[in-house]
Amino acid sequence: MRKFLSYMNKTSYEFDEVIKTCRSVFEKKLVDYGTSWRIMRPQSVTDQIFIKASRIRSIQTKGMQRVAEDIRAELIAIVNYGIIGLIQLECGFADTAKDMSSARALTLYNKYAEAAKKLMLDKNHDYDEAWRLMRIESYIDVILMKINRTKEIESNAGQTLVSEGIDANYYDMINYAVFALIRSDISG
Repeated sequence: MRKFLSYMNKTSYEFDEVIKTCRSVFEKKLVDYGTSWRIMRPQSVTDQIFIKASRIRSIQTKGMQRVAEDIRAELIAIVNYGIIGLIQLECGFADTAKDMSSARALTLYNKYAEAAKKLMLDKNHDYDEAWRLMRIESYIDVILMKINRTKEIESNAGQTLVSEGIDANYYDMINYAVFALIRSDISG
């Protein structure tokens, strides 16, 4: 039990460090672009995550890349777009990017990052840190599966019969990207 609690504390700390890195990028992009992402419908956010995850899988499969942007940046983008997706689900999309202040965007970012962490810690308790034993490539495959599930739910106007909704899939995408950043030792 003590060893598990030690892992949980380590995981909590590692999660916080990764989110700190992701939030820093999000903040800098708010300075550069403002809240331009506010015009994106949730389906477009899902497609952005798809592009990032597909590129990572392509690089992993081919063993090489031609564009200099590294996998770390793509994983950070998946985390940030996942949080943007959750914000868009709550607030709806806007006709103008100027409907939300940067301060409000950061408040919502913190809210959803904290909710993702809580979910991760709850699942981590039940699954006994199983994610640490997965292959790193599997994280991307799981993210791609969650994207495909999300696209199906979006095609069904957000309705499900027995499955979790779009928000649950965004949370899982965020957490698997965080796991990849932790396990790859590329979070800092």
